[in-house]
This record gives sequence, C-alpha cells and structure tokens, in this order.
Amino acid sequence: MTNNISFSSDLQEIKKYVKNSLSSDMDSISLPRLPQSKSYLKIIGIPYYVNNSNSRLSSDDVQHILTNNHIFNDIVFISKLHIIKMSPKFDMVIIWIDIWDT
Repeated sequence: MTNNISFSSDLQEIKKYVKNSLSSDMDSISLPRLPQSKSYLKIIGIPYYVNNSNSRLSSDDVQHILTNNHIFNDIVFISKLHIIKMSPKFDMVIIWIDIWDT
C-alpha cells in the first residue's frame, strides 16, 4: 500500500520489476493497469413494462441495451443489475448498476 498517487509512467517500472523478479520475457507479461474504484450508476424513470405489454423489464434486457450503447464501452459491470419498482402504484423503476471505474 502506498500513500502516493500512481501515474501512468509508473506502470513501466512495475512491468520491469515483474520481469526481473520472474525472469520472464517482457512480451509474456500482460499490461499493468492503474487501480480502479468501485462505483455505481442509478437510472431512474424507466418503464416497468416493456412496450406497454405485460412483459416486465428484466436485468438482461437492460444490460443488453447498455452494452450496445457507445457511452458504456469502457464500463465493467461488477454484478447483475438491480431493478427496483419505485412504488406498487407506479409503473416506473430505478435501476442500480455496480461498476468498475477506469
């Protein structure tokens, strides 16, 4: 653990250290990355029923839509999405998404 903030330039030093420690070829070492942080997204006001039918919105439906949207290209989903109905009387949901930030 360190108290200093890591920079991209530090990654090459890490890769060299691993190479020397393991006596391995530099090309066989995967690229080091800076640490990521866990975060979440909250999407509100989404209809509970799909296309005004009796079919309920599923987490698979939402994940399919998000993964096909360019805005979410670099986002890594940590767990299954959580869909919560706002109220028994409303047909709207809140979607919670746990992600890794890069």
